[in-house]
Amino acid sequence: MKKITRNMTIGQIIEEYPEVVNVFQRYSMGCPDCPTAERDSLEKGAMLHGMDVEALLQELNKRIK
Repeated sequence: MKKITRNMTIGQIIEEYPEVVNVFQRYSMGCPDCPTAERDSLEKGAMLHGMDVEALLQELNKRIK
């Protein structure tokens, strides 16, 4: 079963699951174009954007199912 985790880098998530790009865009997260996306974890990105990582994870995982 496919699953996105908080420890995956944002770049890895976008590469493996391009269908989630719109989720990042909906939250005004410029992750697809951000140079740090390749090294920042989803958890760190959520924290930097003041987001609840658990809520973001739920939405991302719902999108890939």
